[in-house]
Amino acid sequence: MDVTAIILAAGEGTRMKSNHAKVSHQILGKPMACWVIDAALAAGCTRVVVVVGSHSDEVRALISAAYKDTPHAAAIECVEQIERLGTGHAVRVALEETGIAEGPVVVLNGDLPLIQAETIRTFASTVAEGGHAGAILTFTPPEPFGYGRIELAENGSVNRIIEQKDCTPEQAAELTECNAGCYAFDGALLAAHVGEITSDNAQSEYYLPDMVEILKDHGHSVTIFHCDDYRDGLGVNSRAQLAELTGIARGRINARLMAEGVTFIDPAQAWISPDAQIGRDSVVWPQTHLIGACRIGEDCQVGPNTRLTNVVAGNGCTIDETVAIDVVLENNVSCGPRCYLRPGTHMLDGSKAGTHVEIKKSTIGEGSKVPHLSYIGDTTMGSGVNVGAGSITCNYDGKNKHATTIGDRTFIGSDTMMVAPVNIGADAITGASSCITRDVPDGALAIERSDQRVLEGYTERRRARL
Repeated sequence: MDVTAIILAAGEGTRMKSNHAKVSHQILGKPMACWVIDAALAAGCTRVVVVVGSHSDEVRALISAAYKDTPHAAAIECVEQIERLGTGHAVRVALEETGIAEGPVVVLNGDLPLIQAETIRTFASTVAEGGHAGAILTFTPPEPFGYGRIELAENGSVNRIIEQKDCTPEQAAELTECNAGCYAFDGALLAAHVGEITSDNAQSEYYLPDMVEILKDHGHSVTIFHCDDYRDGLGVNSRAQLAELTGIARGRINARLMAEGVTFIDPAQAWISPDAQIGRDSVVWPQTHLIGACRIGEDCQVGPNTRLTNVVAGNGCTIDETVAIDVVLENNVSCGPRCYLRPGTHMLDGSKAGTHVEIKKSTIGEGSKVPHLSYIGDTTMGSGVNVGAGSITCNYDGKNKHATTIGDRTFIGSDTMMVAPVNIGADAITGASSCITRDVPDGALAIERSDQRVLEGYTERRRARL
């Protein structure tokens, strides 16, 4: 079944009090618009049309960045609603720009991040078989105030939509079906009649809900599709609602991961991206954030106080109080506490980056250790290396970055400065507090320090002088 999804993402979102588009605000590290796009793609929609308007360049850019290197890139397109004249006008712009004129069309809101793929798939099927020309996505939230209510005819078809401001107290109490603001249409009938929506209202806008009456006037049936999980229909219009839905999304993701064999010390204190994966028997400690497409293996300990972005980790890793961005950790790697791994870091099996260690764009060899208080940048390190405390690769000369290589089984003494470009061979040793500026051959000791002087009686002479 070829289904088209039209995602409305042109609104200003004034209640967010933001300098950015509402749909660009993130839930668990992913923009709201991308949550809806992902759900539509997972539902099997073969074409996703995003209608942009306010901050259109920003929204286009975030969508392009999210999908440019994925198999779905060709299925997603943006069209711009230059004049924002209402939801009906937005859908008409989408149809005119893309030529959509057949098959099921689902119209979704870009600020509905919790809608699930199965909901969209089943929703589209209500119009796919030709029994109905349109369908309204409905739900029953715990607090229905603010939502339009659906009045049904005796045969179960939609009689009318009563907006909150028009509801009598009796209708508000009796009518429990609320409009989630999403619609499914027979594409040909939508294209044929969307031009009949008028702007004869107080706001002089073209409202998509008017399609219900238009289709009915042409003798077509319009029905409802009720969400079993009311949370699918919750939208974001304020910062408070953004926080509320973030909490719901976190709960859904963590519950799924626990069902797959992951332990959470406190699920309310772990924020896991919808694109992240965690292997069974791994333990997630409080105040852990996994952002982007993290891949954590089995039997890992992650956290506490850890933020990982696009990190790939093998099995048996310990990642404690660590910030890591775009790095690869192989099996049984130990990081932290208070460790910073910057993009391009690759730590091989059994390696370690310890307390207050920063590593950038470097390969740490198998079993090699950078235990504490060191900076390693632009370095290729062999296996079995030990780096003493306070050692630094001086990789920047004020204009260019330079590389350091350290051979297998080499011992770097504490407080060694390695001034790049420099090569230190295998089985070598550097003396503590040395500044290494020249290459060191295999098996050599490199030591660079001034002679120690001892001036006996100095303290008494100094006191007398002062």
